[in-house]
Amino acid sequence: MKIVVLPGDGIGPETTAVTVEVLQAVSRQFDLGLTLLHDVAGHDSLKKHGSTVTPALFDKVKQSDGLMLGPMATYDFKDEAKGEINPSMFFRKHLDLFANIRPARTYPGVRTITPEFDLIVVRENTEGFYADRNMAQGNGEILVTPEVGIALRRITRSCCERIARSAFELAMQRRKHVTLVHKHNVLKITDGIFLDACRAVAREFPQVTVDDFIVDAMMAHVVRSPARFDVIVTTNMFGDILSDLTAELSGSIGLGGSLNAGLDHAMGQAAHGSAPDIAGKDLANPLSAVLSAAMLLRWHGQRKQLAAFGAAAGAIESAVAKCVAEGNSTRDVGGNLGTQATGQALVKQLLQSSAN
Repeated sequence: MKIVVLPGDGIGPETTAVTVEVLQAVSRQFDLGLTLLHDVAGHDSLKKHGSTVTPALFDKVKQSDGLMLGPMATYDFKDEAKGEINPSMFFRKHLDLFANIRPARTYPGVRTITPEFDLIVVRENTEGFYADRNMAQGNGEILVTPEVGIALRRITRSCCERIARSAFELAMQRRKHVTLVHKHNVLKITDGIFLDACRAVAREFPQVTVDDFIVDAMMAHVVRSPARFDVIVTTNMFGDILSDLTAELSGSIGLGGSLNAGLDHAMGQAAHGSAPDIAGKDLANPLSAVLSAAMLLRWHGQRKQLAAFGAAAGAIESAVAKCVAEGNSTRDVGGNLGTQATGQALVKQLLQSSAN
């Protein structure tokens, strides 16, 4: 498996270094034969090449089996004419990574405000209110006058059907329960299409229990009793907000793995941002990036029917849980280690598991 590794901005190089250590460890342990292709995007690429994402890099990514994207300084990139492309948006849009898979679960040893839970948010990733990816040309936000702006929300039946199918297929591997989240009482046409498409796909999965909630009520239900949910599927912006909430309910957004997947490509990407205020201080939690890498390995293994990749993903997830439970992690999740030491603890845990 060839994985392009882009460290990103801010804390990205630190968390990516840990992720690389972990990937190399499981590659040896499970004989995966990983080849990690290191390159740059974001600020480093802008300085070196005049663009945050180059055509050569895009070609390299298209020819690889997966991409690990470090956090990017998205707010710094405002003018594409000057090469300031949002790398996360670029790869999601141009690789058609339509499914953003965001697991959230509680961990022993991490204090939370809720009882135990284990759920997954499946978020549509290519349209909705996201102005930078819902038009073939131009932008989905329009400035009519200096005081009047309009934002266009694109919802298509085909995109709704494929994200729904991703959610139902995932539910079949779990507790066979899918929750549809929408705002149909207000967005009657667009969320009407979303609900119709999801319910049509649901008929292909009669074993799966289906319910639905209006998005604002859903936020309250998730905070009150997250354990009642299994797989949650929703549109782009609702999923973005809801998945950050569920990750934080698990104890820290630093525990939120994230995979952006399409039919032919996938990108592991930590759920958090570049956090420039703590960059270079050995404080950043690398676990979100590590868990995202595990998801990328599992996606590849399922796609290629290679059981060793699923086993490696499971080993990484178990090592993360063990380290967190024992306090061998960063301070935000109850430990007392720095970024590098957390990576060393993870690798040590992987080696101990293989010895047993």
